[in-house]
Amino acid sequence: MILVMKKRTLIALILLLAVVAAALGGMASAGVFEDAAAKNRLVPIYAVATEEKKVALTFDAAWGADQTRAIMDEVEKYGFKCTFFLTGFWAEANKELVKEIYDRGHLIGNHSANHKHLNELDSELVNSEIDSVNASIKAITGEAPKYFRAPFGEYDNKLIETVSSKGMQCIQWSVDSLDWKGISSSEIAERVVNKLENGSIVLSHNAGEHIVEALPLILLSVKNKGMSAVRLDELVYSENYTVDSRGIQIKNT
Repeated sequence: MILVMKKRTLIALILLLAVVAAALGGMASAGVFEDAAAKNRLVPIYAVATEEKKVALTFDAAWGADQTRAIMDEVEKYGFKCTFFLTGFWAEANKELVKEIYDRGHLIGNHSANHKHLNELDSELVNSEIDSVNASIKAITGEAPKYFRAPFGEYDNKLIETVSSKGMQCIQWSVDSLDWKGISSSEIAERVVNKLENGSIVLSHNAGEHIVEALPLILLSVKNKGMSAVRLDELVYSENYTVDSRGIQIKNT
């Protein structure tokens, strides 16, 4: 009887060790797959690693145009320039304003044709969402955008690869003004100013409820920090760079 119990105990112990080994093996395999996935994951540019004291103020334009000139006026008071990411339907409805943005020396980026969730569309529609905007803006200004910002900040490897195949760069942001939430101008300015550092890319919207009132506070702070607000093409590297897992663009040495 004792011998039988010992055999049963031994068998149970062997089975337990087998279960534990399988679990540990599974965890290790999952870790390997996660590491591989992380290494293969493409990331847009959120900010730029630079010792130069410059930042990029960017404004997404999809709804509303009334404040666009006021934004440019404020930025230009300090001798700065900015970047506007335009949707196709906005550009078509505001052609004269698109030309004015370009003529005043600000940069124009592509924000998709219809501001849809691109990760829900097939490849043909995604390409159309990008290509049609490039064509519209080139027809107005003579120059097609080199930078793309995905609607809602949604991206995946497929989108980044599509953008890259067109000779464009996918841009996100490192500082979000949250101006679209209707917060006060002082709250907008505080959010931006407290997070500004060399190479920051700031997200705002040309139709943000209090963005025009917040800009003088932001721009004065940029100046007082000894920084300059520049166009994206004066901040982002166009070649010989890598983008790390955080989205920081680093110049290769």
